[in-house]
Amino acid sequence: MRDQLQELLIKRVQQCVSHSRSSIHTCPKIEKKKESLSGRSGEIVKAQATGKVITVGREQDDVKQVEYRVHFKYLIKQKDVFYMEEEIEERIADFYKGVFVEDREKNPFKEIQKDEASQDQEYGEEVRLEYEYEYDRMRAVQYAEKWWNSYNPAYKKFEVDCTNYISQCLHVGGGPMRGYPNRGKGWWMRSGNWSYSWTVANSLRWYLPSSNAGLRAEEVSSPDQLLIGDVICYDFQGDGRFDHTTIVTGKDASGMPLVNAHTYNSRMRYWAYEDSTAYTPNIKYKFLSIADDQ
Repeated sequence: MRDQLQELLIKRVQQCVSHSRSSIHTCPKIEKKKESLSGRSGEIVKAQATGKVITVGREQDDVKQVEYRVHFKYLIKQKDVFYMEEEIEERIADFYKGVFVEDREKNPFKEIQKDEASQDQEYGEEVRLEYEYEYDRMRAVQYAEKWWNSYNPAYKKFEVDCTNYISQCLHVGGGPMRGYPNRGKGWWMRSGNWSYSWTVANSLRWYLPSSNAGLRAEEVSSPDQLLIGDVICYDFQGDGRFDHTTIVTGKDASGMPLVNAHTYNSRMRYWAYEDSTAYTPNIKYKFLSIADDQ
C-alpha cells in the first residue's frame, strides 16, 4: 500500500508541472491551483511531496482505509518573482483487496460545532488606557512562520486550530488579552480556559471590528488593502457563519495577500482558497486590518 501511495504522490507532483490533463489520476485540486496561478500570470515550476502513513484501519468487506499526511512544497514563479508555498493535506485512501481505488482529502470544517457563541458582546465599560498596545506586524508574521506546521506547547491545541493559531500570532504581535474569565467577552486564553473569540472563527470575525478596547481591527473592502500581519476571515458556505481565519504573511507579484493558516496547515498560500476542499462558489470573505496602536 505504501508503494501505491508513493506512486500516487509522484503522479501528483508530475501533474503540478505538466500541461496535460489526460491522466485518470488527475487531482482536481491541483488543476484548480494551476488555473488560479495562470489567471495571475503564475505557474508551478517545481513541486515536492513527502507522505507519511498515520493509521491503517481494519479491513472490512475486503476494503481497508489508510489515513496519511502529505507535505507539499510548490516553487511558484509569478511574472519575475519566485516564492515557496507549502501546505499539509490530511487524506484517506481506500484499498480493495490491497489495490488502491481512490482517496480524498479530509475536510475538518464539516465538524465545526454550530452551537458556540456567534458574536462577542461589548458593553463599553473598559478603560481604554488599560489596554494600550503597539502592534508589531513583523513579530506576528515571524511567529506565524515559525509555527505554521507545528504547535506551540505553551497553548492548547484544537482539532480545528485555525483561529487559535491566529490569536497566538496577534498576541505575540502585541495584542493584549482582556475579558477573563467571561468566555463570551473580550479576547483571552488563560488558566486552561479561553474566550470564544480566541478559538472560534466566527467569534473572532465579530470581535475584531467591534472591539472598543485593546486589540481591534478595521474592515477594508479589498484584499490588496491588507498589510502583513492583517487577518482574513472565510465563510465557505456563504451562510453568514465564518469558518476559517488566516494571517497575511506576504504579498505576491501583484500585491495580493499570501497567507498562513492552521487546520489546513499552510504557508504563503494565495488568499482566495479557490483550491481548498472547503471552497464553494458561495464563499464570502472579511478583510480585517489590525489597528497598529490604541
